[in-house]
This record gives sequence, C-alpha cells and structure tokens, in this order.
Amino acid sequence: METTAVGATGVRLTTLGLGAAPAGNLYRATTDEEAHATFEAAWTAGIRYFDTAPHYGLGLSERRLGAFLRTRPRDELVVSTKVGRLLVPSPETAHRTDPDMFEVPAAARRVWDFSRDGVLRSLESSLERTGLDRVDVVYLHDPDDHWEQAAREALPALTELRDQGVVRAVGAGMNRSAPLARFVRETDVDVVMCAGRFTLLEQPALADLLPAAAEHGVAVVAAAAYNSGILAHDVPPPDATYDYAPAGPGLLDRARRVAVVCADHGVTLPQAALAYVRTHPAVASTVVGLGTPEQARQAGERAAARVPSGLWRALADAGLLAETAVPLHLPEGKVI
Repeated sequence: METTAVGATGVRLTTLGLGAAPAGNLYRATTDEEAHATFEAAWTAGIRYFDTAPHYGLGLSERRLGAFLRTRPRDELVVSTKVGRLLVPSPETAHRTDPDMFEVPAAARRVWDFSRDGVLRSLESSLERTGLDRVDVVYLHDPDDHWEQAAREALPALTELRDQGVVRAVGAGMNRSAPLARFVRETDVDVVMCAGRFTLLEQPALADLLPAAAEHGVAVVAAAAYNSGILAHDVPPPDATYDYAPAGPGLLDRARRVAVVCADHGVTLPQAALAYVRTHPAVASTVVGLGTPEQARQAGERAAARVPSGLWRALADAGLLAETAVPLHLPEGKVI
C-alpha cells in the first residue's frame, strides 16, 4: 500500500489506516481472537498504520492492539494513540457497563487532563498497556472544551517529547475542523486527525482546516470517511447511522442518490467515499474503524478501487456535491 510522509518527521502513513475503537468493544463485545484476526487481515491487506486511544474500551483497544503489534516488525508499522483522558480506577462501578458506547466493565473513569503531567502520565500508561517501547504519533484527543490548556500545556509537552525522540510526530484529533485549523495556524503540530468533517456527504474542512494544512505543511488524517456508517454500504439501509446516531430521512435519501450516481460510474458508494477524501493534497491517510476480518479485507479492496474523476463532476451536476467541493487539482482523466 502506498505511503505518504508526515512532513520531515520520518513518519510515513499508509493510504488506509485501521481505527481500533472496535477492538475496544465499541457498541458490541468482541473477543481477543476476533480482534487479533481483524488486525491480521488488515496487515495482509497492506495496512501499516494503526490508531488507538485510552478512551477506546477503557484501555482494552490499546491492550489488544499492542498484543498484535508486538508480533510484527516494529520498523514496518506506525502506531498512534492519544492523550487528554486519563483512566482512573473505579472499582465501585466495575459491576456496571461503561456508559460511553463501549461494551466493557466500567472499572475506570475518564478524567479530562491536558496538563503537562497529565500528558506524561497518559503516554506512560499507554506504553504499559500496549507493551510497546514507543508510539510514533500522539494526538491531543478531543480538546474541544480545553483548547487553551491543550495548546499551552499539553502540546508543548508533546513537542518536547518529539524533540527528544521519544515520539516522532504530534498533533490533535477532533470532530470539528475549525479548532483543528487553529492548531495548524497557531501551534507546532505535524499532523491532525479530522473525523467526519471531510467526507462525501459534508466538507466543512474545505473552508478552514485543509487550506491551513496545505499552507503550513501539516498532514491531515481523515477519519470517519463513512460518517460512522451511512456511507459504508452500497445502498444505505433504513437503519443507517450518521455521526453515531440514526440518519434522518433527508440525509438517507441524499446518500442513496449519491449511491445511484456512483453505480452509474461503475463504483460503489463506499469506494467513492474512501476515494473522495484522498483527492485533497493535504490528506495523508484515511483511518477507518474496522471490527471484523471481513471489514478489514473489504476496506483494503475498496481503497484499491479505481474511481473515475468524472464522478465528482457528475455528483455536482446532480446537486449532490457543492461546486466548491469538486476536486480541482486532478488532471483530466486521472483516476484515484
């Protein structure tokens, strides 16, 4: 699988990355064996970039991913994790299920902490859980309501670790593009992860984050290219989800009309969804949450599909893609 460099950090990300939230039992319980098989299938598909976080399953995702990655050549892979949520033991709630989307016992609680000490403690705990000697990329995780502390305390702590060679690249990951653009313009980040705001259905990042990233030489990892599910099917089903909630009828109808235009051009909706986010030059990789071996194999096949560039113009002509969202840098006839 092709790779793209993250500035001068030495990090190279594969076109497709694996999001390991499902390995933390996102929405449903999985086994260690199924998680391992999913990672194995992703590796076979050529994926060498793996993203996790303490938040995912209260550390379960990091433990499972680390167990797999320790069996692979360390120099052949890139792993990222996140800081900002410390996991504090909570034995008094261990008999309950985690209320935050993950099917795991609530044996810990998440505490927001973007202080220097919080960053160092979080990263140390992540290394213990994964069993790895290092991680390559560290993101500030969802600092929406903590921007000032994240920028003034957490990020300098990460850049110090980067300058010492403890980590190779630092950045922030959020579901909103405007605050990420501010990180790009005002701080020393190498890479940012933008979830759901540059997809085939919506592109607010085109107005702020992506131009800023291109100007400052910051790599963008586009996550949630399927908008949490609605773009993951050839024909979106009635119970399709959008941003982790049931998709409304208007959005569902629009996604189905996009699927028809895609079919007219010989590609599926998921293939087009993955291809579209790669059309912007600032995007270095696309991270997709993968929860089964079949999903991993399927994602590799979808990412390898050749999507005609004329599709974007056809979607615009049908009123399904804004004129400002039609990729302009692709030479006529080029396919993704």
